[in-house]
Amino acid sequence: MFSGESITLTCEIHGGGDTQWAYEWTTTSSNQPANKTGKVLRISRADVNDSGNYWCMGRRNYESTQWSDSITLTVTYKPRASLTSDNTVIAAGGSVTLSCSVDGSDGWKYDWFRSETLIRTNTESSTRITDGGNYYCRGGRGTPVYYTQNSVSVTVEETVSNKAAVKRQHDWPEIFKGEEITLTCEIQAGDTEWEYEWTRGNLRRTPDGSKVWVFTASGSSSGDYKCRGRQKTNSYSFTAWSDPLRLIVTGEFDSFIVTFVMIHYYIQDNFNNH
Repeated sequence: MFSGESITLTCEIHGGGDTQWAYEWTTTSSNQPANKTGKVLRISRADVNDSGNYWCMGRRNYESTQWSDSITLTVTYKPRASLTSDNTVIAAGGSVTLSCSVDGSDGWKYDWFRSETLIRTNTESSTRITDGGNYYCRGGRGTPVYYTQNSVSVTVEETVSNKAAVKRQHDWPEIFKGEEITLTCEIQAGDTEWEYEWTRGNLRRTPDGSKVWVFTASGSSSGDYKCRGRQKTNSYSFTAWSDPLRLIVTGEFDSFIVTFVMIHYYIQDNFNNH
């Protein structure tokens, strides 16, 4: 049991009927009096100090039952639900399954939230979703319903069918250090407004949402460049990443050749003049 839950213990006397019995309780709990009476022992809001062993017995006229076997009650602090997902990206037209649980206990039904909005209530431990978003869950049981703490949230992205592609302004075969490079993220047909994300290898560009990436080529600019679009009206809805565009930046060896050629023509020109 958990702190804040209501607990009901009932003393049942087998074969003795339900009338004319007086009931007594005893417990090792530091929170309950040892001489509690009544067939039902109710704890409206349990806390950790209600933990302990509980016994009951019945008395009628000059006879009494033996003390019952004990029930061991363990009250711990309010639990947090745990949320897992079989994937964090929904393929176009697909779905993912979310699972919610409360460790070490049972009897729970679950509520599901998307971006602070309750979308499903009193469900089983798993649910299938088809929309991207920020999801979390909580467990509830008993009457009145006792709720766990909300789970940590999971962000699920939704992939749309639009295709993204990286385009270069100039398709020159060689790129030299110091050149200005302009890349554009093109997304196939549709009237959706997009924000854009870029990567180079494992490096994610600091996002500014720009469709165009302009930079000066350097020795560290070589790599595979990819982009994708995020819908402005739904921040969890993305295109798939584009195919990579590979850039290879040269310069020092080629600069040497250019310098060598210039010296060669200078010497040849002076030789011809003489």
